[in-house]
Order: sequence, then C-alpha cells, then structure tokens
Amino acid sequence: MIQVTGLDHKEFTLNADHIEKIESVPESLITLTNGKKYLVIDSVDDIIKKVLIYKKNIFTFNIQEAARK
Repeated sequence: MIQVTGLDHKEFTLNADHIEKIESVPESLITLTNGKKYLVIDSVDDIIKKVLIYKKNIFTFNIQEAARK
C-alpha cells in the first residue's frame, strides 16, 4: 500500500499491486487494473519511488521470515 495525495490535498492509500499505469497530465493520473482512475498531486517519479519502496519492503520481509525458519 502507498500513500498519495489527491487534488484536495488529502492523503489516501492505494494498493500498489493494482496500479496498471501512471500518466502525467500535468497532475498524475493513476489507473488501476479495475479501470478506476485517481488524479493525484504526487509526481510520477514520486509514485514510482513509493511503489519500489513498498515492493522492496515486502521482498525484504519475506527473506527475513524465510531465514527465521
């Protein structure tokens, strides 16, 4: 899950696994796999960084859990 900021400057959480594409229009338009779209003030680069951090945290957690077993 990642935090993004809507055009109303309120933060909300999106499931990064459901992002299909991100466009710059000049705001960022996030399209989910179900077709739902969100306009946010976060830049495309910032969203990508947040998704990469989210994925890295999941991967790192899974490695740590496997090492404990």
